[in-house]
Amino acid sequence: MWSGRFREPLNPIFENWQASFRSDVRLLALEVAASKAHAKMIAAAGVLTEDELAQMLGGLDRVPGAAAEAGAKFFNIEVFVEAYKKHKPGTGAVFGAQQGMVALNPHIEDIHHFVEVTLTELIGPLALKLHTGRSRNEQIATDMRLFVRDAMDATIKGLRDWALALISLAEESGGAVIPSYTHLQRAEPVLVAHWLLAYVSMIERDISRLTDARARMNYCPLGSGAVAGATLALDRSIAAKALGFDAPTPNSMDATSDRDFLLDFTQALSTLGLHISRFAEEITLDATAEFGFVDLPEAFSTGSSAMPQKKNPDLTELIRGKSARLLGASVTLATLIKGLPLAYNKDLQEGQEPVFDAADTIAGILSVLPAFTRSIKFNFDRMRTAATTGYLNAMAAATYLSNKGVPFRKAHEIVGNAVRLGLETGRELNDLTLEELRTLSDAFAEDFFAAITLEATLDCHDVVGGTNRARVGEALAAAKHRLRDNS
Repeated sequence: MWSGRFREPLNPIFENWQASFRSDVRLLALEVAASKAHAKMIAAAGVLTEDELAQMLGGLDRVPGAAAEAGAKFFNIEVFVEAYKKHKPGTGAVFGAQQGMVALNPHIEDIHHFVEVTLTELIGPLALKLHTGRSRNEQIATDMRLFVRDAMDATIKGLRDWALALISLAEESGGAVIPSYTHLQRAEPVLVAHWLLAYVSMIERDISRLTDARARMNYCPLGSGAVAGATLALDRSIAAKALGFDAPTPNSMDATSDRDFLLDFTQALSTLGLHISRFAEEITLDATAEFGFVDLPEAFSTGSSAMPQKKNPDLTELIRGKSARLLGASVTLATLIKGLPLAYNKDLQEGQEPVFDAADTIAGILSVLPAFTRSIKFNFDRMRTAATTGYLNAMAAATYLSNKGVPFRKAHEIVGNAVRLGLETGRELNDLTLEELRTLSDAFAEDFFAAITLEATLDCHDVVGGTNRARVGEALAAAKHRLRDNS
């Protein structure tokens, strides 16, 4: 691709080491789509005749199939061909075909080189016109935008599936309760549905972050050239429209060196990974004998090779671990980009693999998490016992006194003394007598006991976002409506 300037062959070890084809082979379908868009642009500029454009587009359409056939023959597994033609990322057939392509083409530098060579084999010298007015710098910037855009869409879909699974679980829980925690100490009883909706709120923010990032990056670099813009009078809107971008990028130097969209994607995934990891940690804790709130679904658990009684939370532990990979991808990219001068630098090649890994990691997580979530079984009796013992109605008791005109700081102290009395005598607040309570404050009356029942303790949180039973019912319906309408 650049042999005219050079007289010495590349060091073979360096040639193999610096090539990116092993990883960017997965961009084949996107490189073909971007090449077709570029062909339409240069045809409009008069570089290709109508007949040449038709030949070029037809040849590009044949590139993935021809490549897959070669890859399949390498492994002698014909199923690779059909799978790859249908472009099913993530399948073993596609991976095998890709590795076959790489193995058969040891001297190919990258996916752009591969498409050009394959197209030349298919349609002859006409293929050499395709690179008129473009650079690999703009090609990889375009391919990666297309890849990230697809990955964002897939992630958003997976997140909606998980959120709806959480909502289904919340609906099934009805009026069941669970202790909430602060400082990992029991705090107040909440509806199980309220707890699950906390994760739905996180997911909706994750979807919002990805949606915002997608809108920011949906501009087409094609026509930017190597750094200063194409040397042909190209109508860049042709390529942008063909690839589903909103418009061309406004600055050629920024377009070829910008990797903000990779940062936005991986940073959004790192935050998402933290949310998923928190959920995984809670389920892991709740499934222990010490908590006993959750019965892990056997279809998503394994046993021990040594201890016959064990049922291990493999899915939640793996998710907890994989969230580190998502965070790592974000840190890798930020570290990679922070010191690069404008415009393109070869360092940016190292930004592709962390993005691929992050996209694969979140796709893998979201392929199992919704089904796992729907399979969770709660021990509602154990949860109710935990939510109704240990003075979790103390806040409701202080609220009762506050409603009677006692300043809240004083009410807090009075109820604290009541809790101390309960601890010393082995009784809950509900079990103390009115006479005992009135020694602490004259504000206590017979209606106190009705104010600290489980139901009253839940319903006293009668604000938007609170665990009041009616409010949670409204929140559940609203979340379900939002997620289904936007799917």
